[in-house]
Amino acid sequence: MTSQEPGDTGGIGVVPMERTPREQMKTNCTGMGERLADLLLEPGDVPVKVQTHVEGCDRCRRELAELRATMALLNTWEGPEPNPYFLTRLEARLREERQAGPASWLARLRARFVVGAGVPVRPLAAMALTVMMLLGGGAYLGVTDWDQAPPPGPTAVVHDLQTMDNNAQLLDQLESLSNNENGD
Repeated sequence: MTSQEPGDTGGIGVVPMERTPREQMKTNCTGMGERLADLLLEPGDVPVKVQTHVEGCDRCRRELAELRATMALLNTWEGPEPNPYFLTRLEARLREERQAGPASWLARLRARFVVGAGVPVRPLAAMALTVMMLLGGGAYLGVTDWDQAPPPGPTAVVHDLQTMDNNAQLLDQLESLSNNENGD
């Protein structure tokens, strides 16, 4: 036996049963999660259709109550207070770091890349590295092409002999044509 959709008679003349409003509310709960959040935060902006659905649907009403309880719990939570001496200690530490110079040339170079020296060093370094990679790749491709010998072609002597042979054949054909025209 197959289940039928409401309104589908199946072609056998059976009158469909009317669904109760409670059954209709259960099937319309799709997409209500977003609407419940809107109803919780801004109840005046929610359509009346959603409000009537929540009033008639037990599941949506329970979910709205859980959301309200969660929001009430979050409203009671207080974050920890920062230490009153935190900013004072932070400023003193920053002052010490500024006054103490880097120990070695490597540390100074690293500090220049990390902090900067007024000139945008990182983009310049990236650009220089890119140019070096392009030149290195081009040089590598150029070097690998040097190893290949050019394809062997016919030498000048062979070419001249082939040209003479073609000319001889052409002259023979012209001579035979002229002999045929003269009737020889």
